Amino acid sequence: MKKSLTTLLVFITLFTARADEGMWLPLLLGKQVYADMVKHGLKLTSEQLYSVNKSSIKDAIVIFGGGCTGEIVSNEGLIFTNHHCGYAAITDASTIEHNYLKDGFWAYDKSQEIPAKGLSVQFLLRIEDVTAKFDSVLNGLSGTERSQKQAALIAGINAQYSDPSKNIEARVSPLFKNNQFLVFIYQRYTDIRLVGAPPESVGKFGGDTDNWEWPRHTGDFSVFRIYASKDGSPSDYTAGNIPLKPKYFLPVSIKGFKDGDFAMIFGYPGSTNRYETSYGIRLATDINNPSLVGLRDIRLKAMFTQMKNDPAVKLQLASSYAGIANYWKFYDGETKQLLKYHIYEQKQQDEQKFMQWAKGSPEFENIFSEWPKAYDAWRPYAKQRVYLFEGILGSPLAKFAGTLMKLENDMLKQGADAAVVKKDIEAATEARKKFLADENRVSDQQILAATCEMFYNDIDKNQHPIGFYEGIKSSSGDLKDPATYKKWSTAVFSNTMIFSDAKWEAFARSPDAVALQNDPAFAYSSAFIKSYLNKYEPLYQQFVSKNDELGRLYLKGIMQMYPGKKMYPDATFTMRTSYGNVKSYSPRDAVKYEYLSTMKGVMEKYIPGDYEFDLPEKLVELVKKRDFGQYIDKRVNDLVVCFITNNDITGGNSGSPVIDGNGNLIGLAFDGNYEALSHKLAFDKDLNRTICVDVRYVLWCIDKLGGAANIIKELKLVKQ
Repeated sequence: MKKSLTTLLVFITLFTARADEGMWLPLLLGKQVYADMVKHGLKLTSEQLYSVNKSSIKDAIVIFGGGCTGEIVSNEGLIFTNHHCGYAAITDASTIEHNYLKDGFWAYDKSQEIPAKGLSVQFLLRIEDVTAKFDSVLNGLSGTERSQKQAALIAGINAQYSDPSKNIEARVSPLFKNNQFLVFIYQRYTDIRLVGAPPESVGKFGGDTDNWEWPRHTGDFSVFRIYASKDGSPSDYTAGNIPLKPKYFLPVSIKGFKDGDFAMIFGYPGSTNRYETSYGIRLATDINNPSLVGLRDIRLKAMFTQMKNDPAVKLQLASSYAGIANYWKFYDGETKQLLKYHIYEQKQQDEQKFMQWAKGSPEFENIFSEWPKAYDAWRPYAKQRVYLFEGILGSPLAKFAGTLMKLENDMLKQGADAAVVKKDIEAATEARKKFLADENRVSDQQILAATCEMFYNDIDKNQHPIGFYEGIKSSSGDLKDPATYKKWSTAVFSNTMIFSDAKWEAFARSPDAVALQNDPAFAYSSAFIKSYLNKYEPLYQQFVSKNDELGRLYLKGIMQMYPGKKMYPDATFTMRTSYGNVKSYSPRDAVKYEYLSTMKGVMEKYIPGDYEFDLPEKLVELVKKRDFGQYIDKRVNDLVVCFITNNDITGGNSGSPVIDGNGNLIGLAFDGNYEALSHKLAFDKDLNRTICVDVRYVLWCIDKLGGAANIIKELKLVKQ
């Protein structure tokens, strides 16, 4: 074993963690962690979990799209993932006449499967430790010099391990706050086709009301297939492509489980920051999270008002709305849990212990005298940054207008290159087409007015773009009157060339920087972006550089402070496995939540015609007949819909397989519980739960509700 790999194995055995806590690298489980998995019910060898030379479970796990996980469940490249992960593809395939989002979709043979344009999946081929290469270059460096050399080294290693001719991509992932570096090598497949999806009333049952809540009754799944060229290599869509023959696929268990049974989750958790300081916790709870929640609330209300009254608008905005809503509720819950469980104070106690330990060490003793200075320097500007990205640029019009700044830049360059400007215009014209297709003017006009007003009221006047609000006052009225912003927003939408084909085409024929600068939408967006880039982005970069450097040293010191204890790296959207158990819990006095939810609960929540709790007529009829077939759970004499485990997951794990001790698929992870929404920053060993859709409900929806028995026949069902 290479020396650097040995070092990482030591690091991984460093921090005390319960069986249900930790997102472990499957390559580097270590004997202690693997033994604990076996103790909790795992029946597989470590090589069956991860192997480079033989097929293993890791070969059945894919990055789905840009931020989810999927799993291969047949020898013909069939993928299960969450409904919300396939949401954009389902929406894109839908029309008012064939509204697959509303009505569901099932391909009854492969000829009916719908190409999902722009969607791809990635298989992990292998992982290599490249820490030694970084140490040889970075040792002794700090600050900007270190970060620049690290970035250059990452780019070089990524290029070295990639092979574009085979769709092989390499990405270095820094772990333990830049103390360790692994390179992950993937192969990307780009011919992905939609095979099946339940109606939205099933796939999103409960809507925002039930989001992050238990008990849950959501059929959050969709089905896709990977196609490849005849030799199995990646290929863009062509009619001659064939279903991929995977290295490995997961058997699907319909035999059920009970409270306490082993559960393992494989997938791609996006990001955590479990080693954050008390300063970072305070910044999140005081400024970042409340600002984001307030701004997203404004956007969601404007969009929802239009969506609920018009099916076409709902289809148009569905994907965008779902993405905004998901983390609106998450960050609200995160703040409440961080405060409720005094995470700030816990972090302070840990830091006091570290400072006592670090006395007399030149490398570590000054960390906590420098860190508060870095936060104090940035804190006055933190809110303004959130208000720019979540508020000003939360308007789709403002966001699109901001992308035209490159065009402005190129037009203003001395000796402007006509060919470059022409290319910019062509790119902007294409982007404008997509923007207009996705744009709902009524809601966006409200968002533009409301977020501009919020910036004026909530952000220090010294941080406003110079002269901008004075211009609104002179044209539209009193800045303390909401009507002023509505009037101004109406004028922006009426006069921008972005909405006028004639004006846009005239500008494209004869591009002129002054004409662009005078456009009201561009003038608005660019005023805020330029103000930020010129005055505050340098301060932010200084803060990030200092924070990263001190974070690296702090974690390095922690490792030296606690030798011999287990430690897992923060999530970095790289393959991880977590393990634990199916497990009920008691969130508060006199309340106990069972480990599963059933069809009985679905019908108790059912409200005919309701935006969030309606159900397809066919589903209701099937339930009345109790037509559950082989998918019924005989223990509860009902169809199990969802269940909970104490596995450690985060965003990116959506769609991840929940696997039993024998390596069979029993469910798909899709959510967490509200009582433990602090999990990105602090894991709650008692209350943390992962909410999963039971695979038996998935199969029932495919078979009984969808009538797609052809999909069921592809699977390897485990019944005994």
